[in-house]
Amino acid sequence: MTHQFVLILDFGGQYNQLIARRVREHNVYCEVKSYKTPIEEIKALKPIGIIFTGGPNSVYDPASPQCDPEIFQLGVPVLGICYGCQLMALTLGGKVIAAQEDTAREFGKATTYYDTTCPLFKGLPAEGISWMSHNDYMAEVPAGFTLPAHTAMCSNAAIADVQRGFYGVQFHPEVNHTKNGSAMLRNFLYEICHAHGDWTMEDFKNSSIQSIRDKVGNGQVLLALSGGVDSSVAAALLAEAVGKQLTCVFVDHGLMRKDEGDEVEAAFARWDINFVRVDASARFLQRLAGVSDPETKRKIIGEEFIRVFEAEGKKIGQVDYLVQGTIYPDVIESGLGDAAVIKSHHNVGGLPDYVDFKEIIEPLRQLFKDEVRQLGRELALPDYLVKRQPFPGPGLAIRIIGDITEEKLAILRDADFIFRDEIAKAQLEDSMNQYFAVLTNMRSVGVQGDGRTYDYTLALRSVTTTDFMTADWARIPYEVLDKVSVRIVNEVEHVNRIVYDITSKPPATIEWE
Repeated sequence: MTHQFVLILDFGGQYNQLIARRVREHNVYCEVKSYKTPIEEIKALKPIGIIFTGGPNSVYDPASPQCDPEIFQLGVPVLGICYGCQLMALTLGGKVIAAQEDTAREFGKATTYYDTTCPLFKGLPAEGISWMSHNDYMAEVPAGFTLPAHTAMCSNAAIADVQRGFYGVQFHPEVNHTKNGSAMLRNFLYEICHAHGDWTMEDFKNSSIQSIRDKVGNGQVLLALSGGVDSSVAAALLAEAVGKQLTCVFVDHGLMRKDEGDEVEAAFARWDINFVRVDASARFLQRLAGVSDPETKRKIIGEEFIRVFEAEGKKIGQVDYLVQGTIYPDVIESGLGDAAVIKSHHNVGGLPDYVDFKEIIEPLRQLFKDEVRQLGRELALPDYLVKRQPFPGPGLAIRIIGDITEEKLAILRDADFIFRDEIAKAQLEDSMNQYFAVLTNMRSVGVQGDGRTYDYTLALRSVTTTDFMTADWARIPYEVLDKVSVRIVNEVEHVNRIVYDITSKPPATIEWE
């Protein structure tokens, strides 16, 4: 099925992924592409609408990113956000200058007034908070544009040429700080671009299964299954598509949470695939013996994982396709145009050099994380996999401060399980985005059973976040923390003190190592 398509042109904005996520939340398919995308390629995509992102530059700087002016001759609605708004104004004959101290330089929350007869603000309250972030000011707007929104500081918080379908906003409707911002984007999609809302996970699942079958034919497929959300959903999708032609190699490094390895294996019992679980825990522990430095731990675990996967792969024989759990943020973060490269395409690095395959299959390449979870539900994966919190590849090895031993792993598994169990009993799982226990390397004096103890201090960590780039510590009710603390010190040996981490990110990171 061919979906309606919205094109997001990236001008280096920090919220480019967020814009795309918001569009897809309204069941409209979109992709983020560089502002350098040739006009002929844009025409071939046949977008029903185009969105210009924000960006850090000033549009009047000759070195700033520009778009092909022909975009405005395609007869396609355009929404410019922040830099994108100013670029639209400048390209169509307006004037943009640096804001003076007494004019419209704005940052943060601003009370904004909307003309609700404008299609972009249809059905919205006439007043609301918007998130501003701009140094520049549209001194003159192009001919034919009206000003359907303003703030106390800025008379042209939004511009609109309704006849041609061109709209621009100085603020960021994609962020949660902008009240009714999602509704504005929906208005652009449905009132202005006349979207049908034909992007659903059920349709994606069905079309992907057929596409995989067409590509693979009678070939053999190999997938390294970590037990994380991405690899698990990719495995389930391939299992539906090719069944016994798929071999999943699950490397159990012995650093997972309590019962997690068994849960992963049980989740895939319903599919007729070749599921290979490798118990490599002794091998990993041997390599990690005496290692305390977190970066060294990571390197050892990453290298050993590849070596185990390599050894198992050699037993399989000819492999035609290798599956990777690449998701859309991986693609975007690899860099678009002049946008900053946040991280390299991490799924490509470290492939076993022995694998002789025709090509890589990346079935989730088009999806954001929340969409991957939706797809997992469509594939009937159990909730404990679909809703699995971010879990580091090195597992519990970097939630144990200092060297790794069997005893420390057992302590942390039991304590972490109790923490997660009490959060579930209090029905707080959906109010926080990540929560876990950390076994510190600090011992302190305690009293248990009228006797002196000298045992470990355990730290609890829980955060709320929308993007994992920043995070705030979760305000867990005291009575829940009390239950967790009492259970751990009574049920887990060698722990006599519990602390709760109340540091946000930044300055701290979410994980301790």
